[in-house]
Amino acid sequence: MQYNITAPEALNQTVKLPASKSISNRALIIYALSGGDILPDNLSDCDDTEVIVSALRDNPHEINIKAAGTAMRFMTAYLATRVGEEHILTGTERMQHRPIRILVDALRQLGADIEYLGEEGFPPLRIRGRQLEGGQLDIAGNISSQYISALLLIGPYLRDGLTLRMTGDVISRPYIDLTLWMMGEFGAEAEWSTFGSISVCNKPYQKRPYFIESDWSAASYWYEMMALSKNPDDEIRLEGLMNASKQGDSSVRYIFSLLGVKSNFGTTEEGVPTTVTLRHSGRCVPRLEYDFVNSPDLAQTFVVCCAMLGVPFHFHGLSTLKIKETDRIEALKTEMRKMGFVLHDVNGSELYWDGERCEPQYEAGIDTYEDHRMALAFAPAAFRTGQLRINNPQVVTKSYPKFWEDIKAAGFEVNSEQ
Repeated sequence: MQYNITAPEALNQTVKLPASKSISNRALIIYALSGGDILPDNLSDCDDTEVIVSALRDNPHEINIKAAGTAMRFMTAYLATRVGEEHILTGTERMQHRPIRILVDALRQLGADIEYLGEEGFPPLRIRGRQLEGGQLDIAGNISSQYISALLLIGPYLRDGLTLRMTGDVISRPYIDLTLWMMGEFGAEAEWSTFGSISVCNKPYQKRPYFIESDWSAASYWYEMMALSKNPDDEIRLEGLMNASKQGDSSVRYIFSLLGVKSNFGTTEEGVPTTVTLRHSGRCVPRLEYDFVNSPDLAQTFVVCCAMLGVPFHFHGLSTLKIKETDRIEALKTEMRKMGFVLHDVNGSELYWDGERCEPQYEAGIDTYEDHRMALAFAPAAFRTGQLRINNPQVVTKSYPKFWEDIKAAGFEVNSEQ
């Protein structure tokens, strides 16, 4: 399937954003460990969250988490604590080539019974739940924060608690801080004891009602639309976001201020959902250099946006992009060439564009590589290309199922072809 997308001449739209996938997935694991009987309110309806909901509700022997990387990591740790239960955890073909050895090795050190059913170091896994001992665990800080969050989330249920010592540089720290904050919201005692060490006490979560904030990652695509639209009177209103949000991707409000988008909050009271209004500021930097080590999921958005604005860039902190739903660095280089831009990478952890152009190939369409963020990040480029073709656009269901409906409501023309 393909979508041909044409952007509107003007934007004036109120958007009910999807709930945060990051918060939803953490809240579900906490809910399950606490024995809660009321699901968190305003859960994300994306694929990644739905597979966790289904697994917790139905508790099947074989759990297929499809392409949900967060679900694979969180469920591996969670199932390892389910005393007396045995499960097989599997996913798509791509998921079966995404590494999980670091997490499995760490869980085994804590006493987990996990074996590989296929290639060593990759799903599918056979997990036999048992009481885990816990204690001190050393782990590299420059791995995916989801490994670290998976271990932290089960920490309150380890016999000796958990002391997690991270060696080297710690990447994606805001996601770790989000995990610790949410654990505290449910009564756990978990905190940084030193710069690179976290202590979690053996103190179970408390059951409580919980409301999920809207997703700042989803908001980033509307920020991108505002940055790329040319009508000075355009306005977008995004509902359900919070000032001082714990979501790492809330940094979009700052980064996009450098690209000509200003944010006005209905209320700045911390922890209160509000509407954020986006407008043009008329100010845009001539070049953007930024380290995405703490928010790598925003990289695709800014690569596309900066290039379409003609703003040269150099982005750092992208090492985890190679093990996402696809190798996002190579995917961006390939698809941006179709748009007429020649990108370069450095050591698999940096991307830059110095203004080099090539002949565009719009007719080929943008391939999405089974990666939701490729479709989401490229769609706003229609403001600058006239019309844009997206191949396999349905991948957005992984994190933002109603994206195409929402942009249609905002005035985009979206026509499908088989």
